[in-house]
Amino acid sequence: MSKVYAFLANGMEEVECLTVVDLLRRGNVEVTMVSITGTKEVVGSHNIKIVADACIEDIKIDDADLLFLPGGMPGTLNLKNHKGLADVLKKQVELGKKVSAMCAAPSVLGNLNLLNGKRATCYPGFEKELLGADYVTDGVVKDGNVITARGMGYAIDLGITLIGVLEGEEMAKKVKDSIFA
Repeated sequence: MSKVYAFLANGMEEVECLTVVDLLRRGNVEVTMVSITGTKEVVGSHNIKIVADACIEDIKIDDADLLFLPGGMPGTLNLKNHKGLADVLKKQVELGKKVSAMCAAPSVLGNLNLLNGKRATCYPGFEKELLGADYVTDGVVKDGNVITARGMGYAIDLGITLIGVLEGEEMAKKVKDSIFA
């Protein structure tokens, strides 16, 4: 079973986060929602309160197969400004392990120079922050160990793609078929 850490910040886009987390769990992926706020309660960009499974200070990051960043504002800025998260993301990429971000959040990866030479997408207006990336407008872009998505409208596509990457295409098809029945 693959393991994913989804990082939650105040001001995140709730649909992006919860859709991807829900789909991954349907695909038999172990997902831990991790708050970077210092408390397990996180308030999304539309004032929806979510209780995370853990705080960033309490997790052992080395066992993660993939780290996921939902977008939203000011959630993306809060993710970008968290030094502990920056260190974790850099280490994950240095180890050749997978990272994923959607909407505005690929800018976090870009600002950390983790997209160099990679194809990536993001929410329109954040293209200049994908430093070193080859920006494309596709809904979901997978390039090596980096998977990015354009925005909320691609949350299901991203979730299904991540299942395929982590648990195989057969599981991805099974989950996709079950939600579009």
